[in-house]
Amino acid sequence: MNELAIPEPQSLETWLDGHIGPWMGSMVAAAVALTVALAAHGVLYAALGRFVRGSAVGESLVRGTRMPTRWAMLALGALLGLEGAPADLPGIGPAHQFVVLLTIGALTWTALRAVHGVGTGVLDGYRDSDIADEYQARRVRTQTRVLTRIAGFLAVTVGIAAMLMTFPAVRQIGASMLASAGVAGLVVGFAARPVLANLLAGLQIALTQPIRIGDVVIVEKEWGWIEQIFSTYVVVRVWDERRLVVPLNYFIEHPFQNWTRDSSQLIGSVHWWVDYRMPLAPLRTELERLCNLAPEWDKRLQLLQVVDAGDRAVQLRALVSAPDAAKAWDLRCRIREGMLDFIQREYPQFLPQIRAEPATDKASAAFDIV
Repeated sequence: MNELAIPEPQSLETWLDGHIGPWMGSMVAAAVALTVALAAHGVLYAALGRFVRGSAVGESLVRGTRMPTRWAMLALGALLGLEGAPADLPGIGPAHQFVVLLTIGALTWTALRAVHGVGTGVLDGYRDSDIADEYQARRVRTQTRVLTRIAGFLAVTVGIAAMLMTFPAVRQIGASMLASAGVAGLVVGFAARPVLANLLAGLQIALTQPIRIGDVVIVEKEWGWIEQIFSTYVVVRVWDERRLVVPLNYFIEHPFQNWTRDSSQLIGSVHWWVDYRMPLAPLRTELERLCNLAPEWDKRLQLLQVVDAGDRAVQLRALVSAPDAAKAWDLRCRIREGMLDFIQREYPQFLPQIRAEPATDKASAAFDIV
């Protein structure tokens, strides 16, 4: 009987020659490419650092992209080093695939950091703006944040799509899905419609500015401030510290009130009822005195008018102006309380009342006869 032949174990030198030897040329080329990439990165960013000195956007961009670009250039160097490797080199396929994925990931990271760096630089330029530049600063902040989020989302989407397209199986699945789109395509399109609508609404809001961060708005009968604008929704901080989350396309498709669209100045109104016999001159004098004492009044308008006359009393309206919505509310409350105190103290007999006229003598006599 023939005995089974047992192969002799290979020596370490033989194993290295069979597995590592073919890689030596590619490894040397990759090492040279990595060294050149690191040197080029250092020279490039040293030059960029001097070139953008004094620019908030440029410095933020250079600072944010320094690390991701280093990895991107290293990945590109490794990819160039593998390009000259023989196609039959052991393990060249998985290694090349890994380096390609690493390159795409590093480039996507670089794009994200570049977008974030530009946005941060623009925001830093308006962070300490004075009151005169308030509206310009709010407009720029809103546009920057919305566009930054949209650009970041697109960069990630393109990066993931590019990674998936490097796998042949995924490309075949995608081709077959496109060939047999039919109802499935309609379903996917219908499911993605809200997301796409909100993204397009975000782009429209960034360009046309119907709302800005810090605007005072009334949405769904809630009064509050625009606190944050994200890529698909807006956070409204309600006056009682609640947060109202509203989809972006709501501000495109539905009417809403923006109290600070062009200016934060507002005119507030105060209504109350008094008796017909109430003299108006003392009330106008008292209104003027209260406005002069109120720190919320901006000295633009103070006016007292009779706006209604009912069967029992007349309605008065005071119009007062304030620099913003919060002060307008406080001023209205101050004027309402002050006028009520004045009438109660000086003219209590002219508060609204129900009269009962006494019967005449003839009417009483007729009643007695009956």
